[in-house]
Amino acid sequence: MNNIHATLVSYQGKGILFTGKSGSGKSDLALRMISEKGAVLVADDRVDLELIGNKLYGSAPKQIAGKLEIRGVGIASVPVKEKEEISLCVELCSDRSEVERLPDTCFVDFLGISVEKIRLYPFDCSTLCKIIAKICGIIS
Repeated sequence: MNNIHATLVSYQGKGILFTGKSGSGKSDLALRMISEKGAVLVADDRVDLELIGNKLYGSAPKQIAGKLEIRGVGIASVPVKEKEEISLCVELCSDRSEVERLPDTCFVDFLGISVEKIRLYPFDCSTLCKIIAKICGIIS
């Protein structure tokens, strides 16, 4: 098992892993996915990765399971899914200029498994819609 600095939510049975620097908006994006799109938290701030068969799964370390940091408010207890297969990695950029207009498909490797990765600025109004379009296959 490997532990990384990230946040993981489950949306319609697909795991969306948010990565980025501390303060980049991972927990904020998870909160918006949960409250606006019906996603379920798997893990916030730290994600335990493990291989099950040839698939990559993420879960929360026991000490932080079900906890979501809401910056400026506090730590919230939220419903949680124990484990989810990771389907997409969303790397959060600190500036809109870091997001390519028409990027090539790229992947990131975790424990020998390649996961598709997109780079987004987390605080755009359309960010949730972009993630859902990608995870649902509307955008190839």
